[in-house]
Amino acid sequence: MTRILIVEDEPVIRGEIKRLLVRRGYEVAEAASVDEALRDQRLDSFDLVLADLRLPGGLGTDLLDRASGVPIVIMTSYATVRSAVDAMRKGAVDYVSKPFDHDELLATIERSLSRGAPEPEVSPKGATALDAIVGGSEAILEAKRQIRKVAPSDATVLVLGESGTGKELVARAIHEESRRRAGPFVPVNCAAIPESLIESELFGHERGAFTGAATARTGLVEAAEGGTLFLDEVGELPSSAQARLLRTLQAGEVRRIGSTKARRVDVRLVAATHRDLPAMVREGSFRSDLYYRLRVFELKLPPLRARGDDVIRIAEEVLAQAAARTGRPLVKLAKTTEEVLRRHDWPGNVRELANAIERALILCEGQVLGPEQLALESGDEAPDSGESLEDYFRRFVLENQGRLGEAELAKRLGISRKALWERRQRLGIPRK
Repeated sequence: MTRILIVEDEPVIRGEIKRLLVRRGYEVAEAASVDEALRDQRLDSFDLVLADLRLPGGLGTDLLDRASGVPIVIMTSYATVRSAVDAMRKGAVDYVSKPFDHDELLATIERSLSRGAPEPEVSPKGATALDAIVGGSEAILEAKRQIRKVAPSDATVLVLGESGTGKELVARAIHEESRRRAGPFVPVNCAAIPESLIESELFGHERGAFTGAATARTGLVEAAEGGTLFLDEVGELPSSAQARLLRTLQAGEVRRIGSTKARRVDVRLVAATHRDLPAMVREGSFRSDLYYRLRVFELKLPPLRARGDDVIRIAEEVLAQAAARTGRPLVKLAKTTEEVLRRHDWPGNVRELANAIERALILCEGQVLGPEQLALESGDEAPDSGESLEDYFRRFVLENQGRLGEAELAKRLGISRKALWERRQRLGIPRK
């Protein structure tokens, strides 16, 4: 069952939210302050934290550093662009303004559970996003050269690559190397937002614009003012949102849903997808004019299987980070483990590798990580002989979602929560 922690100092509001969530089948815990949440609750045991911005003794955003891997939604009565951007820059996945409509709150929670928390990057401590792109293969060095070339301009960039290749990290590197580095970097996973909400999320809405719009809301395009908006999985945008995005790119302005007033915006766009956009254009599911607007500069990321010994470099970086984070002595890779890593196809790319190493490290009791701890081709996590990965995924989720939350399901499968949601959508597996 999905577990949610409410951190809210007003008992009436806290009780109202709890009753609403319990009726929807969520398991709910409560805290009245940041200190109480940290003292009485194990934050990493929750699938989501819903926290008020202003709390006794601190801010809801103070929980972000203590709830690594758990998505946090901030509630605020101070719903300005600045407070929303600040919360999201610190790591919140979304915000909701008070007073909120029940349907709006539930939609925000569901959307945030689908997105998951921002994923940890495989990067040396204190490194820039460009330094965080670990590897010495020619393919990845060429990608870095292209990032350095395009970053100083304001050109729209289209990043192409398989799931898990690090497209968001590349977008962040482009932002950090640009003149906009002091502005916000706002990442949006288009695939994780329901079609009925995507326009409101991106472009905002006025109060009363549609059923459930109890308050005006700033869109994510406006929230990225002066900075960079990253649209991941841009190929999933519905046609109506494509038209609005094209207008924003052409005119440099945004019109909230329900408003007659256009607002000027100064935002750089970086988009990414694993889809074949030219094929979608031919099929009529993606606008050709938007496609050409997006691909002013196209940057292709190689899959991990094409990066040679980068797989070893990345694995060693994950081990080094784990040692620094836990204080545990550095664990090294056995030579036989290196060979297993080189042979594996890594369909989930860097994300799959990082999850596999983290999982193996839990099982490793000595100072050398052996191939038997990886469980890449055998063990509880592996498909039965002859069973496809999709069939295994479907069977594992259906058999275990009644007793495991989304975070634990993703962890057991060795994928991110975002990837879990995307596969659910693709395979038509509903959440229980």
